[in-house]
Amino acid sequence: FMPTYVIERAIPGLGAFNVAELQAASQKSCRVLSALGPDVQWVHSYVTGDKMYCIYNAASEALVREHAKRGGFPATSVALVTSIIDPTTAEG
Repeated sequence: FMPTYVIERAIPGLGAFNVAELQAASQKSCRVLSALGPDVQWVHSYVTGDKMYCIYNAASEALVREHAKRGGFPATSVALVTSIIDPTTAEG
């Protein structure tokens, strides 16, 4: 089991990126992840107008930040997920 992190990336105009631009960014991210090894994994990302919110599993925050550094991706904030809740949490 590896901890989960939410990474906020401020990228002005991101929401207007076309499919090819998003694909190129994804490919670059995957190349960097491959070089870093199995202790950091990208789960998925949410693209909004000027930000991206990425979900990663990683052995440490340092690996998440190293991925950002090597890939040239901003890591505006990196937060460790301490719990996950959803509507079923209300049921007790």
